[in-house]
Amino acid sequence: MYTFIQKFHSGWAYLALLLLVIAIVNSVIGLSRNKEFSANDRKIGLFGLVFTHIQLLIGLILYFVSPKGYALISQVGMSTVMKTAELRLTVIEHPITNILAILFITIGWSKHKKATTAAQKFKSIAIFYAIGLILLLSRIPWQSWLQ
Repeated sequence: MYTFIQKFHSGWAYLALLLLVIAIVNSVIGLSRNKEFSANDRKIGLFGLVFTHIQLLIGLILYFVSPKGYALISQVGMSTVMKTAELRLTVIEHPITNILAILFITIGWSKHKKATTAAQKFKSIAIFYAIGLILLLSRIPWQSWLQ
């Protein structure tokens, strides 16, 4: 079960990241061209939001079933986890930073819904989704993800 969830989490990440990039690029283009915010623009932003939230749920499940997640704290202790860069990334930094990233993406979606102009809508999605994307990319365990 662990292996399936881990592979699913890694595979879904490609989709989530791609949809975030598409939503950001779409918003930047919409903002720069003074476009009206259409139903398609809304759907693109929504897909980015939904896919990242699904990624979060998969990641939280993985964190608690993985021998490299929460269980590792019990095995080696928190002091060892914090002293070892690779363990700290996997057990602490990756989950916390990614939760913050998805929080920023959710804030961007929420702010876009409250915005009254197309420019404000595009700007909210572009800025907050970009912050989320940068945070996500900063804490991906690249050495294990690209294997």
